[in-house]
Amino acid sequence: MALRSLDSLGDLTGRRVIVRCDLNVPLTDGAVTDDGRIRASLPTLRLLRDRGAKVVVVSHLGRPNGAPDARYSLAPVARRLGELLESPVAFAGDTVGPTATDAVAALADGDVVVLENLRFNPGETAKGDDDREAFAAQLALLGDAMVSDGFGVVHRKQASVYELAQALPSAAGLLIETETDVLERLTERPDRPYTVVLGGSKVSDKLGVIAHLLPRVDRLLVGGGMLFTFLAAKGLAVGASLLEADQLDTVRGYLAEAERRGVHIELPTDVLVAESFAADAPFTVQSVDELESGPAGASGIGLDIGPRTAERFAELVASSTTVFWNGPMGVFEFASFSAGTKAVAEALTRVTGLGVVGGGDSAAAVRALGFSDDDFGHVSTGGGASLEFLEGKKLPGLEVLGWQ
Repeated sequence: MALRSLDSLGDLTGRRVIVRCDLNVPLTDGAVTDDGRIRASLPTLRLLRDRGAKVVVVSHLGRPNGAPDARYSLAPVARRLGELLESPVAFAGDTVGPTATDAVAALADGDVVVLENLRFNPGETAKGDDDREAFAAQLALLGDAMVSDGFGVVHRKQASVYELAQALPSAAGLLIETETDVLERLTERPDRPYTVVLGGSKVSDKLGVIAHLLPRVDRLLVGGGMLFTFLAAKGLAVGASLLEADQLDTVRGYLAEAERRGVHIELPTDVLVAESFAADAPFTVQSVDELESGPAGASGIGLDIGPRTAERFAELVASSTTVFWNGPMGVFEFASFSAGTKAVAEALTRVTGLGVVGGGDSAAAVRALGFSDDDFGHVSTGGGASLEFLEGKKLPGLEVLGWQ
């Protein structure tokens, strides 16, 4: 069964529609520093406004542990949303209290209000079903229908994601429709050659994805901190670089399975090895079979893929028809160790088929390095949700909308 679409909700004129967005964006001194997720929510919000709905936006921000915390207020997000919509957006300072009730009651057709951070209420993330259902029932009093459009939280069984979608007539928003279509193409019908690029700090975070995608891909490129566990699995010394020794046998199993299936696993041939984990740390370019031969010896820390590897990865990415990339190639926050990530990102912009940035740190990296979301075929808004989808897991926030 496919996702229920917005059309399944019928005429929305004058109806209060609660939209569960994922507006969990970074803030610095009360200002939004990366509005990518807010921009991703705009198509659904604009469509609902055009259809005459009274739009009630709900979201979480950070982890305030079930109590109000000014550091995690959605007030700055509401201001930025108003700027992007080029229209006034009201803000209610609570979630289900009198301020929220009054703000929703004041809406005219096409108006938008943002309610305060859902996670200020302990019912949102409660372990017990009854507690989540109780909070969802309170939220439901503020709406006549519910649209789920926060892809970044569909892997969570939380009140506004799961129980609210049961309490009201509900449907998927345009963002969730797009995300699921793209990810289904990656898992079920990719055009070939199909390359997956995995980075980030830990191989343990990607085990499920590797296992599920190995039978489906042509090439797997490994960078980031996780590369050192792969190198160690092949018997190479990795100095003081990040290593998950408890995953060595698992990685050896993947290497053997890839060989049996004819899947090419591309590992780095050179690495930037630094003397310490610091933005200004001295570093040298070391071949992967000589990582402990630099000035830092066995104390050296690999912080980025090397220039030869970056060139090779870029060549393989650009020559692919389908690419999924999740996880930076190095510590991109440090300028000296961002070149590998930038090379992969630039190559992804040249993919003639479908090039997907898999959310999370990858999305943050491309924006920090000066790329626009429009430079890529798709930039996912859900790092964890994307990975769990690609692992083949069932996601409660999609199942409640009819996905099977």
